Formats: sequence, C-alpha cells, structure tokens
Amino acid sequence: MENFKNLVIDVWNTGFLGIDLGSIILSLTVMLIAFLFRSFIISVILNAFTKLADKTDSKIDDEILNALKKPIGLVPITIAIYICTLILPLSGVIGDIATNIVKAFVIFTIFSVLANSIKPIFEALSTSSWLTASMQMWLERASKFIVWVIGIAIILDIFGIQIGPLVAGLGLFSVAVALGAQDFFKNLISGILIIGEHRFQPGDRIEVSGQLHGIVESIGFRSTVIRTFDTAPMVIPNKDLSDVKVINHGEMINRRINWKINLIYSTTVEQLASIRNDIKKYIIASNDFTTEGDLDPVVRIVELGGSSIDMLVVAYADPMGFAAFNKVKEKLIFNIMKIVKENKSEFAYPSTSLYVESMPK
Repeated sequence: MENFKNLVIDVWNTGFLGIDLGSIILSLTVMLIAFLFRSFIISVILNAFTKLADKTDSKIDDEILNALKKPIGLVPITIAIYICTLILPLSGVIGDIATNIVKAFVIFTIFSVLANSIKPIFEALSTSSWLTASMQMWLERASKFIVWVIGIAIILDIFGIQIGPLVAGLGLFSVAVALGAQDFFKNLISGILIIGEHRFQPGDRIEVSGQLHGIVESIGFRSTVIRTFDTAPMVIPNKDLSDVKVINHGEMINRRINWKINLIYSTTVEQLASIRNDIKKYIIASNDFTTEGDLDPVVRIVELGGSSIDMLVVAYADPMGFAAFNKVKEKLIFNIMKIVKENKSEFAYPSTSLYVESMPK
C-alpha cells in the first residue's frame, strides 16, 4: 500500500513532461474559466450594450460594437494563457515559446481591434461627398490588408523570423508571379481608374452598346459584377470596362423621348398645325414632363418623307425607373393617337405608288 501511495505521489509530481498534475489541472481550470467568461462578455455584457445602441439613431455605435465583439472575446483567453505560463514551471526553450505565444496573442488582439475598427471609421466618413461607395470598399480592404501585414510582421519578429531576408528571398518568386499575373494588375489599375474617375458606382445602370446593359452590383479588385435585367450576374474584368464607351444611365439628369410621327400626305397644313399645337399643349400641361429652362418640348414638322409627313416630338421627363418611364410613354402615345384622330388625320405606313404611263395594246 505504501508503494502504491508513493507511485501516485510520483505520478502526481512527475505529471506530463516533468510538469506536476496539479499545475496542469489548475491551468486547464483557468482556461475553462476564461472561455466561460468570454461567453459571458459576448452574450450578456455586449448584448446589453447592443440593445442600448439599437435605441439610438446613429448606426456608428452598432458598427463599433459588432467590430469589437470578436477582439474583446480574445482578451480573457490572452490573460488566461499568460496566467498559465506563470502557473506552469516552464523554462528554457519551452518557456520562451510560451512567452512568445502570449506576446503573439496580445499583438493579434490589438491588431484585430484595429482591423475591425476600420469599417466603423469609414462608415462615419461615408457622409463625405468625396467618398463614394466603391471607393469606401476599396479603402476598407486596402487598410485591413496593411494592418494585418504589419501585425503578422510583428508576430513573426517576436518568434525571431526576420522579415527583410524573407522579403528578399521572395524577390525572384515575386517577379515570376508578376509576369504570370499581368492581367490581374491590369484589372487592378483599371478598377482604381474606374473608381477614381467616378465612371460609375454600385447601383448605377450602365450600358455598353451591343454588349451589356444592367445594374452595377460591386467593383472588385479584379472584376465588376453587373446584374443584367434577366437577374443573372455578369462578371466582367475591369480592364474590359475601362477601355470601352460606357453609358451611365445612373447619372442622367432627365429621361428623353425622341420620336418621329409619320402622318399621311393627305393631311392639310391646318390639320398639321393643329396636331402640332395640341401635342405640345398636352406635354406642357402634363405632370409627367419637365418644361423648365432648356427642356422646353419640341414638336415640329421636320421632313417630307418617302411616304409620310414626319413630325418630330422631343420631351423630357424626370429620372425614373424603366417601368415608370414606359408608363409615361404609353400615356403619351394614347394621347397622340387621340389628337391625330380628333384632327381627322391618320398615321402613315411605308408604301410604294406605281404609276403606269401606258398599257400595251
């Protein structure tokens, strides 16, 4: 029995890798308490602050709490790891590694806070006129990338890994990658030019004649996503959009109607003048059209065509959606048809008249 007691004491004192079981159990208990405290912070304390933030009109406090949720959860884990290094009798290389791990966790927590705080900062700046949605997205991604590069560099330095030789060693590899990734850099530069020139933004309706027509969803580092009108996404490399003529319907000031109405040749001058005046009166009186400044409607007889007298109708409406604009056009068509009928004229259609000078005997 005495031998068994000595065996238990020896196992307890020797434990694992020379660390007594008491220290190991205490360390595991500290880690368990840290994870429980982390859950308490996230589920109780931060949720309570979230409820308070929801009652405010500002969205910034909500973004800040969401950004800090994960980094704050790392704080008790980092403290617990540090306490474990004090409890466990670590020395030599193992002790140095444990100390470096604690330092790395501290750096990782700090840079997690910095990286996650970037989005709330740019959300606060989103009211600025110079910061467009796509520019904000690019600056957020670039800032996060820089923050994490610095953080990883510091962590590697803690473990004794020198960044300078590592970067120099990657030089030839980077050249090879650059040669194989020329298209990527072309698309990256094209994306920067698209955003810098304010060519179009997410939400704009753009058109490349004969190629695409849809709504811009996002402008990425390499490609732009266009949602076509059949609701299918179209992914286009940025360089293909920077070298073509793009019509940005999202920046239009007014929508324009530009029609030619074909009337029969039997229409008299008096009838033509009456039709012209009635159409212009309707456009001016209608709430569907804008007639301010240089946007005065144009209704004129402009051409004696091959089989019709052509009347030009130009009118401007406020910017509106596709369905609403077609409703305005339909209403105008109905009224033009009514005006032409009331003036006892008709619409012409392409026709050919054949005159025979003589008939064979």
